[in-house]
Amino acid sequence: MKESVIIVNADGQSIGAMEKMEAHRSGTLHRAFSVFIFNSKGRLLLQQRALDKYHSAGLWTNTCCSHPRFGESTPDAAHRRLREEMGVDCELTELFAFSYRHEFDNGLIENEYDHVFLGITDDLPLPDPAEVACFRYLSVDELALELSERPDEFTAWFKICVEKVLEIYYQIV
Repeated sequence: MKESVIIVNADGQSIGAMEKMEAHRSGTLHRAFSVFIFNSKGRLLLQQRALDKYHSAGLWTNTCCSHPRFGESTPDAAHRRLREEMGVDCELTELFAFSYRHEFDNGLIENEYDHVFLGITDDLPLPDPAEVACFRYLSVDELALELSERPDEFTAWFKICVEKVLEIYYQIV
């Protein structure tokens, strides 16, 4: 069975469903989510996307990201994928949502209305190797240095929203 994504309007309201790869080929705006997990020491858990992902393979990104299924709430989907991709789960708080569009060299297009979630846990990740090549924790200073020295090693959506995530994180901890 082919996976579908939720098609949304510019305000993020659901207007239908579309097969996932078709949405990425056509650049149709669809719902997504990005999860950022910190440990109790304030270090951000990053994943390196599996080397055979359909786009952004091998790039570093936030802890978990994906698309809710049609009929599935975005918070439920965030918990599901956090468990599936990283083998952890914790309380999640939705911080904000943003839209972005990015065209990849392979012809695919990300056009997403992305809901951003934050969680804190010290549970050890047990990532799914089909989704995640590697993981690591970085301090904010280490992350800032890597983003400035090697921005091409990070996903497009991560670079767009990480600064706002960090700003909010430091307001609530």
